[in-house]
Amino acid sequence: MTTPEIRVPIQQIGEITVAAISGELNGRSAPLVQDKLLPLVAPGCKILLDMRDVSYMSSAGLRILLLLYRQIAGQQGHVVLSGLPDAIRDTMAITGFLDFFEDYDTRPAAMAALQARA
Repeated sequence: MTTPEIRVPIQQIGEITVAAISGELNGRSAPLVQDKLLPLVAPGCKILLDMRDVSYMSSAGLRILLLLYRQIAGQQGHVVLSGLPDAIRDTMAITGFLDFFEDYDTRPAAMAALQARA
């Protein structure tokens, strides 16, 4: 069995770091995603996770998001999500994960929210 491809291209747009996750975020791909995202955490960081191309997210993916949230909050940073597919948004809402994240329909809306942060 092969590992499903997951991509996490990262770009810096002004003071905001954008990570556009695409593919299946599951037990096999979660360590790679974690290795790509955790080094982005710094004091006062602003991180946007563009999730529009995530086709599936397991509990391992949810754990990575929660770990990232805790690391960023501990550094007085901010993280927002954009483009959550409906099925993933529903799962995150039911499990309470959306209580930790601001969620925007589009990347521009998420960028504007982060830019407004002090």
